[in-house]
Amino acid sequence: MNSAGSTACCDDLPMELLPGWKNPSSLAALKLIRRTIHRYPEPGWTEFLSTARVAEILEELGFRLTWGPQFIRPEFVRGRDARAAEEGKEFARASGVSETLIRKMGDYPGLVAEIDTGVPGKTVAIRVELDALAVEEPVNIEHLPAREGFVSVRHGIMHACGHDGHQAVAVELARFVKTNLPRLTGKIRFIFQPAEEGSRGAYPIVMSGVLDDVDVLLCAHLGVDIPAGTVVAAPEKFLCTTKLDLEFRGSPSHAGMQPQLGRNALLAAANAAINVMALPRHAEGMTRVNVGALHAGEGRNVVPSHATMEVEVRGENEAINRELASEALLRARGAAIAFGVEMLSRTVGEAIDFVPDESITQLIAVCARRARFCEKVLPTHPYNGSDDGTLMIRCVQEHGGRAGYFMVGAAHDDCRAHAAVDFEERYLLTLYDTYANLLVALVGNWK
Repeated sequence: MNSAGSTACCDDLPMELLPGWKNPSSLAALKLIRRTIHRYPEPGWTEFLSTARVAEILEELGFRLTWGPQFIRPEFVRGRDARAAEEGKEFARASGVSETLIRKMGDYPGLVAEIDTGVPGKTVAIRVELDALAVEEPVNIEHLPAREGFVSVRHGIMHACGHDGHQAVAVELARFVKTNLPRLTGKIRFIFQPAEEGSRGAYPIVMSGVLDDVDVLLCAHLGVDIPAGTVVAAPEKFLCTTKLDLEFRGSPSHAGMQPQLGRNALLAAANAAINVMALPRHAEGMTRVNVGALHAGEGRNVVPSHATMEVEVRGENEAINRELASEALLRARGAAIAFGVEMLSRTVGEAIDFVPDESITQLIAVCARRARFCEKVLPTHPYNGSDDGTLMIRCVQEHGGRAGYFMVGAAHDDCRAHAAVDFEERYLLTLYDTYANLLVALVGNWK
């Protein structure tokens, strides 16, 4: 049932809903939206087109909109490149976004869209990621977007993590809410988050206060490397992470005539990179360390006076992660001292671990079993990655609310043969159905 070519009529399968509830969506609609989003990817803090797209649809559906500058305070923003943001605005303009919407977004993409049913009840929030990755999209025939003609129009940027699918599901889920509004209670709030990649966008949203009154927060992710048809009700082993930008400042000199006068920032950074990558593993849990970028120097005949490095550490818990981050900084400073250069550091991203609420986890399992193409529900599965949605979850829990995070397996059969950058689209229905049934359970009634 879940093989890629075995379902010619999966769009005809009815959604399993209780009597009186209506499903306005279809696989065709989900695929159309997803493919449109996929063609126009945007890196973190530049998602002006994505924000405008969902804003126009949800405003027409009756949702009240709060734009990025209205809730994202600049002092809490991490890892934002002002030049890239301006380029993002130009890309949005070239893609048809009006100047009116550009002005509303100002310097910060992102959106909170809420609808009030007018009936007292819970406030349920759903987190949706907007950003893409700095990955060159494959163009071989085995890659679905290449085969079906919806590859990224931007070199070096693509949706390789499923966020395009998340946005498509959110849009159709908003239609579900609008269609069934008379049967719902409380408030339904969509939080469209910029810059999830790099764990940058959640912190300013947490600090904005838009989560403080949330009774239930739901987060989910398509699993591009989890077997198709498998739903994980509460993945475990979310790695805490700290993202660091390091800058080494030395002194330039002519490499031939006066090499002794220079202070070599490149060599300091290169030594720091080796020493950071040599951080030992930890006996109390998983660790991950990576030096992802190193840029240095001015020219071949100049002692390089400047170098920048992008580093991340991850640990199975907060204590391990803090220790790794502290040790990475210590080693980088040591390398700087050894070469007589200055070293500056900046934290540009963060994510933590979390404990899901058991009642929400159980509800996710029940609702997933009602979803189309769900063949198996696992209580847990190692995530072995990071997601700064954990900051939002912790915030809601600390304010007395509950939260859950689930994953929908949508891996291609051959995903283990190469880096997984795509998913089987039919499982968009599984994600959509699970969310819809969760809303029925949380802010509807089972009549």
